[in-house]
Amino acid sequence: MRPRVLVTRPEPGASATARRLEEVGFSPVVMPLSETLALPVDVSAIPHDMDAVAVTSANAIRHASDDLIASLAGRRLFAVGRKTAKAAREAGFASVIEGSGDAVGLADQILAELPAGSRILYLTGRVRLDHFERRIAESGLRVFVKETYDTRRIDYPEEAVASLLAGGQIDAVLLYSAKAAEALSGLAGQPGMHSLFATARYFCLSDRVAASLNAAEKDRISIAAEPTEDALLSLLKADR
Repeated sequence: MRPRVLVTRPEPGASATARRLEEVGFSPVVMPLSETLALPVDVSAIPHDMDAVAVTSANAIRHASDDLIASLAGRRLFAVGRKTAKAAREAGFASVIEGSGDAVGLADQILAELPAGSRILYLTGRVRLDHFERRIAESGLRVFVKETYDTRRIDYPEEAVASLLAGGQIDAVLLYSAKAAEALSGLAGQPGMHSLFATARYFCLSDRVAASLNAAEKDRISIAAEPTEDALLSLLKADR
C-alpha cells in the first residue's frame, strides 16, 4: 500500500509536488494550508538606477505585475535556485544568474560579482526571513525591498477536511512554511482529526517551520538538510 503524504504547500506548487510523489510511489493528498496573494507595487516609485534584481522565491516573480516585470526585464537578475531562475526566464528576464538554492549563498554570489556600492532591488514576500537582505546590507551594498506577494493561512471547515482526508491515516506531512505548520498543528489537535495524524511524520523545510509545530509532534519531525523541495523529498524517501 502506498504511503499517504499530505501536501500543504500553496498551488500551483502543490499539484506539481503531488505529481512528483506519485512518480516515486507515494499517494499524495493535496490540501494547501496557506496561499500566496499578489500585493500592489507602485512601479513609478522604484529607482531607475538599480544595478541588479534579486529574487529568493519564484512566487515573487509569479505575483509581480506585467508592468513591474517589463520595467525590470532588461536588468540582470540573481535567482536563489533552479525553479526561481526558470520562473524569471519565463517571465521575460534575459540575463538570469542561478544560485545554489540558499538565500545567504545567493547574497555571497552577488557580493562576489557586483562592485561595492551597487544597488540591488529585492523582490520578495511580506512574510520572510531577513537573512538575504541583512547579508547584503552588512556588506555595504544597498538593497531596496519590494514586496510583491503575501502569504496567508487557509482554514478549512471540519467537514471539508474530513472529505479531503477520507481514505485512512496520513503517513507523512510535507510542511513548507511556518504558517502551514501552525495550521496543521491546530488541525491535528482537533478531536475528530487526531486519529488521522496519530502516527504521521512531519517533514519540514527548515528549523523555523519545525519550531511552529506543537510539542506533541516534536518526536516525529524531520528537517531537510537545505531549504529546497529536492532535499525535503529526499528526506521523505529515505524515511520510507
